[in-house]
Amino acid sequence: MSIIIKPIITEKVANKNDKGFYGFIVSKKANKTQIKQTIEKTYNVKVVSINTLNTAVKNISRFTKSGLLEGQKSSIKKAIVKVADGQVIDYYGNL
Repeated sequence: MSIIIKPIITEKVANKNDKGFYGFIVSKKANKTQIKQTIEKTYNVKVVSINTLNTAVKNISRFTKSGLLEGQKSSIKKAIVKVADGQVIDYYGNL
């Protein structure tokens, strides 16, 4: 089971990177200790704190030529990680 699915690379999270905060989409079954261990092992940084949040399922609909299409966006779990002062996570270093 992969704990970290992908990093969150948005303008909102990128503005907090200077302060030591980084965002990740993680497995729904992962807990904070598993997330901490995985990030410390993968990126070689010291994790100070972790905040997690679960997003709810969202119903979406749109009008097209063929009529109304309805569906759902899946729920995800996000982790906002704070690393120790002076440490940086390089998302593109492990490619």
